[in-house]
Amino acid sequence: MLRKSWFWGGAALVLGLGLGWSLAGPVTVFGQNPTPPGVARSLQPSLSPSPVSDAKLKVFAQALALIEEQYPEPKTTKDLVYGAIQGTLGTLDPHSSFMTPEEFRELQIETKGQFSGIGIEIALKDRVLTVVSPIEGTPAYQAGMKPGDQIVKINGAPTKNITLMEAVKQIRGPKGSKVTLTINREGFPQPKDIVITREIIPIRSVKARILDDGIGYVRVTHFQDKTDHDLQAYLKNMKQRLVPFKGLILDLRNDPGGLLDQAVRVADEFLQSGLIVYTEGRNRNQNMRFYARVGQEGRVANVPMVVLINEGSASASEIVAGALKDQKRALIVGTKSFGKGSVQTIIPLEDGSALRLTTALYFTPSGVTINEKGVLPDVVVEDKPLAPDKSLQKLRDELLSQHMRREGLTDKPWNQPITPEELDKDPQLKRAVELLRNWPPKKLAKQP
Repeated sequence: MLRKSWFWGGAALVLGLGLGWSLAGPVTVFGQNPTPPGVARSLQPSLSPSPVSDAKLKVFAQALALIEEQYPEPKTTKDLVYGAIQGTLGTLDPHSSFMTPEEFRELQIETKGQFSGIGIEIALKDRVLTVVSPIEGTPAYQAGMKPGDQIVKINGAPTKNITLMEAVKQIRGPKGSKVTLTINREGFPQPKDIVITREIIPIRSVKARILDDGIGYVRVTHFQDKTDHDLQAYLKNMKQRLVPFKGLILDLRNDPGGLLDQAVRVADEFLQSGLIVYTEGRNRNQNMRFYARVGQEGRVANVPMVVLINEGSASASEIVAGALKDQKRALIVGTKSFGKGSVQTIIPLEDGSALRLTTALYFTPSGVTINEKGVLPDVVVEDKPLAPDKSLQKLRDELLSQHMRREGLTDKPWNQPITPEELDKDPQLKRAVELLRNWPPKKLAKQP
C-alpha cells in the first residue's frame, strides 16, 4: 500500500487550498490512518533520554523556571515551552515547524477537499514568504498573483521573520472577508498592494480538451484523492475518441503538488515499468522506492507525450515530470520548475500538538534531487513576459489574461477541440503541439 503523504509545497499544506502553506515536499501524517503499523512508533522520541540529553533538559528547565519567576510580564509554561519548540525548529530549515493543538486540528480538517481561503500556495524561500503558485480558478488566481511573488506585508504588517504558520493565520479568514497582500515582483519599482476576497475553494483537479488532429490535452491542477481516477476516465474517453491517438499533452504548470500516492499513480498511467521516485532520510522508514506497476492494463504508455511545467510546478508535479523525463517517456517543455524536494513528516505529540519535521529528500529515477534545483525542461519556452513599466492595474489585467486563457482551455467541454486562436495565446502549449505534430523531434530524439 502506498503511504499517504502530502507534497505541501516548499512544504505546502494546501491550507484551505485557500491558502497553501509551502511545506517543502511530501508530508507524512503519522498517528493517523492509513499509516503502516510500527512506522509512527519508530519515529517517536525515546522516553529514556541519554545522560547528555538529560543534562541539557535540566538546563532548559532551570532557564524556564527563571523566566517564570523573574520576567516582568507573566508567561504561561505552555507558551514558553511552545515558544522554545518553535525556536528549536527555527534553527533547522524553513519547512520544519510546530503546530499547536488547534493548528493541528485545522490541518486534519482541511484535507477534505473544500476550503475557505484565497487559493494560494506559499513557501519560505531564502527566508522570504514566497508564492509557489496560485490555484487555478481561485481568488488569488483571479487577482493576478504569480509564482515567485514575494509577500512583504499582510494587512500592512511586515512578514520579515514570519513563520509559515503565522502567515497562514494572518492570510486566512471567513468567507467574504478581505485580505491585503503587499507583493514584491521582479520588475516592480516598489511593492504593490493586492486586495483579495476570501472564498470557499472547491478544487477540480483534472480537466481536459482535445485537438482535431488526434492530440489530447490534460491539465492537472492539484494532486488529491481522486486525481488518478478522474485522469483515467479522461484518458479512456480520449482513446475511444482519438483514433489514432497521436499525442498527449500533460499540463502541470502552476500545479503546487498534493498527495504522494496520487503523483505515483499519475506517473504510473504513462509508464510500463521502472522507478518513479525514491526518498532518502536518516530513518530507515523514510527510505522508500516507488515503481510503476508492470502489466497494468488501460495505460497510455506508448502515445507520444509532452509535459508542460513552469516555475509554479512544485513537489508532486515535479515528481511526475522528473519520472517521465528520466524514464525517457516524455519531453518536458516550458521553464524550470520550483524545486520543492524535501519530505515533511507530521508527528503528533502527547498534548495534541505536532511537529512538522523535515525527514528526507526525494529523488528522480536518475538519482537527482529536485530540492532547490527543480526539473529542467528539454525544450525551454518562456511564457509571454510582462512589461515592468506598467501600472499595477495593467499588470493585473495582463496576468489575468494569461491566467484566463489557460483556465479557458479547460472550462469548455472536454470534447470541444482547442482552436488555433487559443494556441496562439499560449506559446508553451503551441510548442508542445508542434512537437507532437512532427514526432519524433529529430534534434531532441537523442536527449536523455
